[in-house]
Amino acid sequence: MSHQLLKGKRGIISGALDENSIAWKVAEKCHAEGASFVLTNAPIAMRMGEINKLAESTNSKIIPADATNMDELKALFEGATEHLGGKIDFVLHSIGMSPNIRKNIPYTGLNYDFYQKSLDVSAMSLHKMLSVAYNMDAINEWGSVVALSYIAAQRTYPFYTDMADAKAMLESVARSFGYHYGKHRHVRVNTISQSPTKTTAGSGIKGFGDFYDYADKISPLGNADANACADYCVLMFSDMSRMVTMQNLYHDGGYSNTGISNEVMEMFGKE
Repeated sequence: MSHQLLKGKRGIISGALDENSIAWKVAEKCHAEGASFVLTNAPIAMRMGEINKLAESTNSKIIPADATNMDELKALFEGATEHLGGKIDFVLHSIGMSPNIRKNIPYTGLNYDFYQKSLDVSAMSLHKMLSVAYNMDAINEWGSVVALSYIAAQRTYPFYTDMADAKAMLESVARSFGYHYGKHRHVRVNTISQSPTKTTAGSGIKGFGDFYDYADKISPLGNADANACADYCVLMFSDMSRMVTMQNLYHDGGYSNTGISNEVMEMFGKE
């Protein structure tokens, strides 16, 4: 059911690859709630995905941009404000990539060129995006920026390797830039720490299926799916969350505050 929480708001949504993407679900929910927005992704990712289908169903324009390239980010914000007819009200940063994970390189033997790429794409890109918007004054007062994170920023998950470092940096950028943008234009910057989610990117991590089941058994509400995360993003983009900024918000069915569950205890108790 639509409540038109985003009626009249303009946005930029990054990272939609296919129907399994959280960003894809966010776009659909924002459209249903009355927002207009542009979609963006790196050109190589767009060739791999189905973003044109999403653009058609949400009546959105696609503006390709490499989120690590300042000139392309400037062109993105210029193109978005021109197409949408005004400054931006919300931005979704749903960008992450690790060449080390893709090539199954262990954390103790990281390729450092790949490591730098992971940090640049997955975390520094948020700083670059915010810097461009800040200097262009491209986001309206009381606008909202949300970046998607994961609890590996706080706890060690061996299979997540250098992406854990990237998420820790991402959350730090959100806090630090959130302060400056809050003072400057009352723009809110937050991260959402999502449950393990069956996206194309997530499913590519070794051992993801087993961990997904484990997290589901730990969480009293079960794992939050992509649709539920999209609902939370809509809330954070709306005026209902006007005074929330610089936060890392857990959206994980209670996983982050549960030490052990009866279901997991029973698994270990079986002979």
